[in-house]
Amino acid sequence: MKIAVASSDGENVDLHFGKASKFIIYEFDGEKVEMIDERKVNVDFAEKHQWMKTLDAVRDCDIVIAVQAGLRAKFGLEEAGIKFVSDEGPIDDVIRRYIKHYKFMKS
Repeated sequence: MKIAVASSDGENVDLHFGKASKFIIYEFDGEKVEMIDERKVNVDFAEKHQWMKTLDAVRDCDIVIAVQAGLRAKFGLEEAGIKFVSDEGPIDDVIRRYIKHYKFMKS
């Protein structure tokens, strides 16, 4: 599965989905996680409602992790078949927490 995390610095999940200027993409094969891509999004921080731009950047992902997302963005993600997870902190910790939860729910 592909997991996209919203990160300003490549180290922390620290951005709101609709204002995310960068996503780090990871592949999780059920056992190991590997960073496979970094995607930049041309967002204008003065504008509201840019979630369509960020959605377009992650359409091929299964999971998006960001600090938060607005109601329209959450609906758009759901319609695209992408699960939204709200979390923040160091990317390694956030990914580890998500995978631990994922494995627990699958057992």
